[in-house]
Amino acid sequence: MRISRRQFFWQLNNLMILMMVAAIGCFAISIKSAVAASAQEQLTGKRANKTMNDPIVVIETTKGTIKVEIFKNDAPITSSNFLDLVERGFYNGLTFHRYEPGFCIQGGDPNGTGTGGFIDPATRRERTIQLEVSPKLKHSQAGILAMARSSDPNSASSQFYFTLGPASFLDGQYAVFGKVTDGLDIVQSLRKGDKMTKVSVLETAKK
Repeated sequence: MRISRRQFFWQLNNLMILMMVAAIGCFAISIKSAVAASAQEQLTGKRANKTMNDPIVVIETTKGTIKVEIFKNDAPITSSNFLDLVERGFYNGLTFHRYEPGFCIQGGDPNGTGTGGFIDPATRRERTIQLEVSPKLKHSQAGILAMARSSDPNSASSQFYFTLGPASFLDGQYAVFGKVTDGLDIVQSLRKGDKMTKVSVLETAKK
């Protein structure tokens, strides 16, 4: 069947329109995919940074300087409480009030007796946190950082301790939230009455 020139150009015009619509659709899909991929990449990157970086806290004492990696990802409740106190300058000038040879050195009590904790100025009450334990975080060696508490599991406030040797009998009962990365010899040399002159957040650690 023969078609007229007019019909031919009309069909050709329709075909070109269809091709242009298809091309625009493909281009839009490509742009959408690229944007989605970019957003996912940024999100993944942010998540990776969030899970790869843990803060480093520097504890300057009368015996020397200690650097501690804080396990913010694995112990978020305990770490956030500790870091908040560090940022407030709460620990500056406090003493280590308890020393048990081969076991622990403990500090962070504003009373210096082992009876006190952080009094939140907003509530005028002692702030305590719930017990946070993980099978991954253990008292496996000297230099482990954990929160001290009373007989109530959810009574930890500001007092913390460093282990001076393995203490597996504390696993699951006390919240481990960090470890010494530099200055373990300083930790081992601390005694009752030694002082924290300044405690501050230094940097992040790459895992």
